[in-house]
Amino acid sequence: MGRRYDASEEPADASAQEPGEAAHDLRWAQDVRDSIRCAGVLLALLLLVDWGSGRFTLWRGALWLALALLLFLVLYPARVSAAEGRLASRRLLREHRVRTDLLVSVRCLDGISQRLALRDAFGGRVEIDPEVLVRNPQLWFHLQEGTHKSAAGTLLCGATALRRLSQRIDRETARAVFEASGLE
Repeated sequence: MGRRYDASEEPADASAQEPGEAAHDLRWAQDVRDSIRCAGVLLALLLLVDWGSGRFTLWRGALWLALALLLFLVLYPARVSAAEGRLASRRLLREHRVRTDLLVSVRCLDGISQRLALRDAFGGRVEIDPEVLVRNPQLWFHLQEGTHKSAAGTLLCGATALRRLSQRIDRETARAVFEASGLE
């Protein structure tokens, strides 16, 4: 019959992704759970305060539920994925995609939270949190691979933003290596 599966016979890098495979944000599921927890805690606190004050009604409960749902929708993270030549960001209702090998501009948008805005030659636009790239080296690898191709031809502005992001990711990676090895 067939042989039993033995993980020790598997090559050490077998869990690494193939170059053609898509990479995903590894912490997305945790971020969704955190969004659910925040909305649930808000709902529980609002209902508890209403119940404790004796002013709880069905209408007020529905209002608090709507408020908690609105908080969940605001906190719901985008699911970022990348493969050879493309980057996609999917929210609840819509997915945005760009061709990373045909980027026209890359901008860092500052505000309450920093965003990286990418636009390609076909008009596709994606905004992502740069922290997603810092936490997921495979996503950064696919983006960097595509931006090298577009820097040679179609990229009009954004080389400085990419260089800064690359330096930040290199710093964070070096810090993580030093912490893991105890050389901090």
